[in-house]
Formats: sequence, structure tokens, C-alpha cells
Amino acid sequence: MPASMLAIRFYKPGELKAEQVPVPELGAGELLVKSSVALTCGTDVKMYKRGHPLANPPQIMGHEFAGTVAAVGKGVENFRAGMKVVAANSAPCNTCFYCLSHQPNLCEHLNESLVGFTWPGAYAEYVRVPERIVRQNTFQIPDGVALENVASLEPLACVVHGWDLVDPVPGGSVVIIGGGPIGLLHAQLARLNGAGNVILCDVMEERLREAQGVGVDVTINSANEDLANRILTLTDNRGADLVVEAVGRPETWETAPHLARKGGSVLLFGGCPSGTRVSFNTESIHYGELQIQGAFHHTPSAVARAFRLIVSGQVDIGPLISREMPLEKAEEALQLMGSGKALKIALRPPN
Repeated sequence: MPASMLAIRFYKPGELKAEQVPVPELGAGELLVKSSVALTCGTDVKMYKRGHPLANPPQIMGHEFAGTVAAVGKGVENFRAGMKVVAANSAPCNTCFYCLSHQPNLCEHLNESLVGFTWPGAYAEYVRVPERIVRQNTFQIPDGVALENVASLEPLACVVHGWDLVDPVPGGSVVIIGGGPIGLLHAQLARLNGAGNVILCDVMEERLREAQGVGVDVTINSANEDLANRILTLTDNRGADLVVEAVGRPETWETAPHLARKGGSVLLFGGCPSGTRVSFNTESIHYGELQIQGAFHHTPSAVARAFRLIVSGQVDIGPLISREMPLEKAEEALQLMGSGKALKIALRPPN
């Protein structure tokens, strides 16, 4: 085991450094994973651009990864050195008010070991996986499954959890606002949940082209078309059964309810900047009986189901990954993703 490793650390908005840092020492119940791939994420882009309230610089970034177990901590029974594994970025305590209320995604202690934010992250050659995550949200990767695909476990788990919060729409229409990686995952979950018509909206033609490869029926460039009128045309002048906001901007949060039919649902999935306020038309929500639902993070159940969806091939991660780059170019990768010139980028640590 080497004494030091390459890691990408966040110092302040707009400043990352590739540095040599000590290889982590394991505690009881923990795993040390030699990373094979780490994926960029929209949350990482936001952190790079404007910081993160939970990050304490210098912080190793990254929370989507897969690799090989290099060492196991005392008491670990289900994993051994040499296994290929993937882990989520958090796990609940199972004892607090929210965990006991069957809302483990809202766990009061979730942030104590949040990989990439309060815990050293995955933009590194080695990742130390916390005991709570090892116990609940870590999985052995079967042979034949591409590690870069299963590394998207965490965002898919969040999407799966979001779909747990809304009514199914067998044969119905689903509108997804946002053609980034999260939007493409929602499109696939819409189809798996029985949607008859999946409509995806974005302002970038390249993203709209990518969406056609994941089962989207109709794409709309909302920069060039009247989105509300087009949705009415596609839904017999009613509006969509379900609208998913997957961008995280106040203006798209406010747009989403206007696209839903009476009695329809709106899933506000994308996280807006801290302190953001939005306004909605009370008349359409009240008289139209709209269901407005927020969604945050994931649960162990959602993580397990997301893992099965990837391993079984029911969800295709390939279209979400635009390219590969060496780990030391993480800053360039985040800039590319932030500019809209790439979806996810697979970062490869040195061999």
C-alpha cells in the first residue's frame, strides 16, 4: 500500500488542487477502496462554482465511484480484498426521529459521513468508506458489469426515491424539464413506471439528441417553442399527468405546475440555490388539485433497487457519460460539464 495518493481537493469556489495526500487509515467496520472510476456530478459542479455549506476546505471532492477493495477494517464480514464494489455516498443512522418515522433520507445524522462533503471524497486514488455505508449501502459488483455504469448508483438511487413519492402513471404522459444526466435517468424511470408518452424539454439541442437514445418520445427545445402550448397539444389540451423538474432553477420550478393537468402531479426534484424563493399560482393548485412534491436524497431501499436496475440493464447509464479524462483534469471536467458541453465525465485515477 503506498503512503500517499493523488487527490483533488476543493479550496474555495473556482479553485481545485491536485495534490499528494496520505492514504487514509481504516477504522473499525470501514473499507478502503482503490478507485477505478469517479464520475462528475451536477452537485460537484455547483460546489466547484459556489461552494457547499457542508464542505470544510480543503475537501476531497466526488461521491460517485466504483473500484476494488484494497483493505477491510476490523469487524467487516461481507467484503474482502480484491472484490469489486460500489457504494452510495451516505447511509442513515436508523435510530433518530426521521429514521424511525420511515424517512431515512431525512436522517438527522446523514451529514456526519457524507462522502465528498463532510467525508473525504472519491476524486482520489483511494476512498475510505464509512462503516454505516459499508453496512447498508455497499454492494459487490457482478462480473461483466462496467464499473463506470454502476458508479452512477447514487444519482439513480435519488431518482428512484423521487418516483417512490409520486403516483404511477401507467399509459399517462410525463414531462421532464431538463436534459442533463438526472433528466435522462428520470426519462428511463418514467418508462419503467409505465408512462405512455415521455416528453423531455431542454434549451440545448445536443442534450435533446442524447435524450432520444433513452426512450424519450418527444423532445422540445423550450428556448425556441412555447412550452406550455406544445404540452397542451401533446396531451389533448389537458396537460401532463406528471411533470418532473430536473434542473434546479427558480424559473423552472415556477414553470412546472403550468404544464400539469388538473389532478396531476409535479415532482420538484432539482435543488435550487440556498435561500431561493419561488411563487406559484394558488388558483391552479387549489382548484386544479395539483399535487406538488419535493424530493431529497435516497433511502437504503432506493439504493438497493437502483443497484439492481443498473446490474440488470433496465437502466442504461452509457448515454449519460460523455467522455473519460484522467483524474488530475477534474477541474477541466467540471468546467466542461458546467458549460453544458458534456454530461457526466468518467475520471480515471492513475493505475
